[in-house]
Amino acid sequence: MADEKPNKYEQHDSLPIPTYEEAISSRPSSSQSYLGPEEVSHDAERQGLLARDRLPRNNGYEPPTVESARSSLDFLPSFGGSSRRNSAEALQREIQEMDIEEPGDPNIRLPTSRFSKRITSLTHSLSSINLPFRQWLPSGQYLRAKIPSLPQALRFQPNWIIVGRIFAIFLVVFIIWLFFISDLFSVRSARMNSMFDPENLRTYVLNHIDADNIRRNLQYATKYDHMAGTEGSYTHAIWVETAFQQAGLERVGLEKFEVYLNNPKIGGRRVAIIDPPELQWMAKLEEELVYPVEWAAQQTPVFHGHSKTGNITGPLVYANYGSREDFERLAKEGINLEGSIALVRYYGTQADRALKVKAAQLAGAIGCIIYSDPAEDGFLKGEPYPKGRYMPDDAVQRGSVALSSWVVGDVLSPGYASLPGEQRREPVENNPGLVNIPSIPLAWRDAQKLLQALKGHGKKITDAEATGGVPDVEWWTGDSGSPTVHLMNDQDEREREGVYNVLGRITGVEQSEKSIIVGNHRDAWCFGGADPGSGTAVMLEVVRIFGELTTAGWRPRRTIEFASWDGEEYNMIGSTEHVENRIADLRRDGFAYLNVDVGVSGTDFEAAGPIFATTLKRVLDRVKDPQDGNRTFRQIWEANQTTMAGLGSGSDFVAFLDLAGTSSIDMGFHGLPYPYHSCYDNYDWMDTYGDPEFQYHKALAQIWALLILDLADRPILPFDMNVYAQEVAKYANELEKDVKSKSTKSSPAINLTPLKSAANDFVVSAKRFEDWGAAWEKTVRESGGFEPNTLAQQRIAHNTKMADFETNLLDVDGGLPGREQFKHIIFAPQIWDTYGTAYFPGVRDAVEEGEWELAQRQADKAASILSKAAKALIS
Repeated sequence: MADEKPNKYEQHDSLPIPTYEEAISSRPSSSQSYLGPEEVSHDAERQGLLARDRLPRNNGYEPPTVESARSSLDFLPSFGGSSRRNSAEALQREIQEMDIEEPGDPNIRLPTSRFSKRITSLTHSLSSINLPFRQWLPSGQYLRAKIPSLPQALRFQPNWIIVGRIFAIFLVVFIIWLFFISDLFSVRSARMNSMFDPENLRTYVLNHIDADNIRRNLQYATKYDHMAGTEGSYTHAIWVETAFQQAGLERVGLEKFEVYLNNPKIGGRRVAIIDPPELQWMAKLEEELVYPVEWAAQQTPVFHGHSKTGNITGPLVYANYGSREDFERLAKEGINLEGSIALVRYYGTQADRALKVKAAQLAGAIGCIIYSDPAEDGFLKGEPYPKGRYMPDDAVQRGSVALSSWVVGDVLSPGYASLPGEQRREPVENNPGLVNIPSIPLAWRDAQKLLQALKGHGKKITDAEATGGVPDVEWWTGDSGSPTVHLMNDQDEREREGVYNVLGRITGVEQSEKSIIVGNHRDAWCFGGADPGSGTAVMLEVVRIFGELTTAGWRPRRTIEFASWDGEEYNMIGSTEHVENRIADLRRDGFAYLNVDVGVSGTDFEAAGPIFATTLKRVLDRVKDPQDGNRTFRQIWEANQTTMAGLGSGSDFVAFLDLAGTSSIDMGFHGLPYPYHSCYDNYDWMDTYGDPEFQYHKALAQIWALLILDLADRPILPFDMNVYAQEVAKYANELEKDVKSKSTKSSPAINLTPLKSAANDFVVSAKRFEDWGAAWEKTVRESGGFEPNTLAQQRIAHNTKMADFETNLLDVDGGLPGREQFKHIIFAPQIWDTYGTAYFPGVRDAVEEGEWELAQRQADKAASILSKAAKALIS
């Protein structure tokens, strides 16, 4: 007979019910206050996890090495990483263990963590109470037996449905009182049960940035060219989108715009000497293959983005750096440039290649060739690649010739976003953001032939400042009788080419609508080892770290947005279209924008954006120079007497600062010249000469991540209004000196007294404003870390005023005359120096053009806007 399963309804002997005394005598260890030597309380166990039961070394927690810490990250989806954590709890516990003090910071520890830890441990403390006289109290069974009961007929029979409803009403009222009226839970209630001490977070970030991850990121980022509008760029967008998703960012996706781009047609470019016959010659144009032949199709052609299509011939004239002053000097020497093709070199007195072409156009030239001179970035600086870091003879600096100081973003949609289906489009012809003569870049290997052909034509150049470093050349200006050059630049122009930004975010818990935006562009002129690959590789590691923190349960006070921009190299297109698409939101809710373009090309840390001075120094004080482990970057910064300059142009911060009024910072490690915008700027160059150990990449990731934490998570937004005010006052004084130097008897200097007075008012207002923040900190500290709702609301309003100040500096209804897209009254690119900063640009533009009445109106307008913004700070 087969065995039968026991009857699940089979009766068993009743289990004995323990008395109250018996029950409490065998309570679990987590509920007892008095324990034997072998028993451990829940609270003690928690303290053990926080590493409090061992003797601390070095005056606090000794952080794990990167290798040992990362070996426990197996649980987490790590893009480019090789390790995963067993659980989110393990990660959370590791962050909790990091309990060291912040060096040099008088704030020591933020009040949130102190109070939240007390709240978290409150239930453990209450549950562990064991009253000593409890054993003499009567048991519940005894009391029930002694209380007389009424007859059944006299007993009250309540309507339990009604009782339940009444109880529910009281419960709702109590909850409303608890959360919205009482101060038991402040505005930060979403964080009050968090065990993430801010100092622990910073320590975790410092210890877990992985240089090997960054190296792998850059290896992938440089596998093929990824110019905007190409398949390579779109493939990169999918790669970055995947990284964002794996890190656990929210609302990850692609943002598409349809914009004006160009690419050279096959066989559509030519530079050649066609007359006289004995000098006939044709330039090679293209760089040698950087990688094996099978990769040849992945190497981008040599051209200028946004260059004018043309097929022209004319005499060659050499014009040094191609500045307006260079062309004026030629004119004074009697050199006629009408109908000529100008040959100029990169860098020098005119840094922007587009403005070189514009200056040549204004001087009468019909075309422009820009070459890379070895005196600037080649063998005269040091060994060229592959034996050194500098440009070889065949290397070419590609780049855009869009007039970014006139129009930024898509040149066919200034002031509004180029969304798919957008019908408004400006014409290409005579567009203020485009040059009107064709241009092309050239290697010095090819430029040498052109320079040699000028011998005996025009004026011989004796000024060493006007000659370059190309060997075997006798330097002459050329003239209308110079050899005839053929320049062909046939471009495939597309008015609606797709570019794709990649976006993701971590939603804040206190002011979720307010954003700290973090960005780096993804597109490159070729492989993009330094520009922008180093920045992209670092940003992906920062995203991974923040993904680990969110996996462990951490959330910032303010929302953090991560963005990978497309189309930056053409004209900061992706970031500008993004800003224009959400301009009202950013002006209201954009707290800060943190930009990295070229992350690492050297060892010198540089940053611009004066309002970030204090928070950046605090971050730099925590990160040490890889070459000098005894000094922090703050010590180096201060030893060099470095200051935070204002922002000009040339990268994705332009739209955020100058259009939306979002306070912005740009930073990175820079240094000696490198193969800029050449296919030699690749992974091999970085691995050999740029940053072989990727330690400066790691340092940048640490700085960037800590800065994000500071801005997104400190109770008081860490802007330094005092430093900003002092810088603005300095800008006003410098403007007065510059204006006086350019004034004449017929054009007397304008009155800048109102503007200087407004700048001084800002200094006073900033001091009063910062005093409130100091008072808040003192109040919360003296209350043991407790912040009442009323004070929290005041703090939030204080932060909003601080962030709104930059927006209040916009001339929203006007803009700079002639380039109304730019709205900021203090910062904008100089009209003839895109990379430079024009403080009070409306005034400077007018003075440069000799329009003194307009300059006065612009000065008065700037004074009024600055004065109102300063008053709004303390209203």
